[in-house]
Amino acid sequence: MRNKIKRPLTLSAVIFCLMAFSFPAEEIRPQGAGAGAFTQCSIENTTFKVGEEVVYKLYYNWGIMWVSAGEARFKVGEDGDQFHFVVDGRTYKSYDWAFKVRDRIESYVDKESLLPNKAIRDIHEGKYHLYEDVTFDQNNGTADYLRGKNKNATKRENLQVSECIHDLLSAIYYTRNVNFEDLPKNHAVPIKFFLDREEYSVKVTNNGKDPSKKIKGMGKYKTLELSLSLIAGEVFKEGDEMKIWVSDDKNRVPLMIETPIAVGSVKVILKSYKGLKYPFTAKLD
Repeated sequence: MRNKIKRPLTLSAVIFCLMAFSFPAEEIRPQGAGAGAFTQCSIENTTFKVGEEVVYKLYYNWGIMWVSAGEARFKVGEDGDQFHFVVDGRTYKSYDWAFKVRDRIESYVDKESLLPNKAIRDIHEGKYHLYEDVTFDQNNGTADYLRGKNKNATKRENLQVSECIHDLLSAIYYTRNVNFEDLPKNHAVPIKFFLDREEYSVKVTNNGKDPSKKIKGMGKYKTLELSLSLIAGEVFKEGDEMKIWVSDDKNRVPLMIETPIAVGSVKVILKSYKGLKYPFTAKLD
């Protein structure tokens, strides 16, 4: 296994931030009174519905300056017995001169287990271009892996993967159904996910609740605060930690992320939302 993420894939890094609370195959409890224990292999969806759309704004920091660089839009659709998750990320035109990003990431996920059947990344970041298509066989622990500079120039591999493996997007929506309150404060657990032909493991820590967290441009919210140990490489330094604030209500929406990077730091902040499954009761004003 590699222990570094090789390059700073902008949208992938944002999604990596947002999936920081995807938990392992330990027995913890889903949301809902009286719900039974579960593992990473299956969980009932109680937190989101088809039609949900959430937009995040990405800020980069150099010194004392915070620059609004772009946005990422998360959508929940469906395709038969699958959820179809789509994320579109792009830099603002005013930022394109520095580093232009036009990314799309998709995941087709079984509605019953929330495990991924297929994951696609179409990445255009500066002069870097990547097309990646992964079809997971969850029963046999394999992945049909296509990778190239574009959809018409890929090479195929067949890879072995762990039981009940997640991709970046499926991990986000899976974990929104975990009841974080069952995890003791300061308790750290490992995370495993598939990215760039490899499986990665990091650790996340439950830091408890912040009952009145101010989210820039959105007001104050009741939140759960988490921190994540990061993978050293071109994006993150050894020992860096990311902080994540999630809505403390039935929706479990990520609200804000702060993380250091190799040069400066990044904030990911909720900009807008619609189609939530429940009233946004975490919002205080």
